[in-house]
Amino acid sequence: KGPASESSTKKKGRTVITIKDMHKRRNDVKARTTLLLALPDEHQLRFSRYETAQELWEAILKTFGGNEATKMTKKNQLKQQ
Repeated sequence: KGPASESSTKKKGRTVITIKDMHKRRNDVKARTTLLLALPDEHQLRFSRYETAQELWEAILKTFGGNEATKMTKKNQLKQQ
């Protein structure tokens, strides 16, 4: 393993960004963008403040996911149809 395969490190006051870090950041930006584009327009501004895809996904689940009682009600309604 060389320095290119390790995570970012500090050397003499500079941050060394590796290829692995760049790929991770690129994938996170893609995921975050995809999640934001899937939201209705009226929610874009509210959710744009989250910096990572994981933070954004957790906020979306918290807002739209509902709790266990809501999920059970939805399941029961679907079964009755």
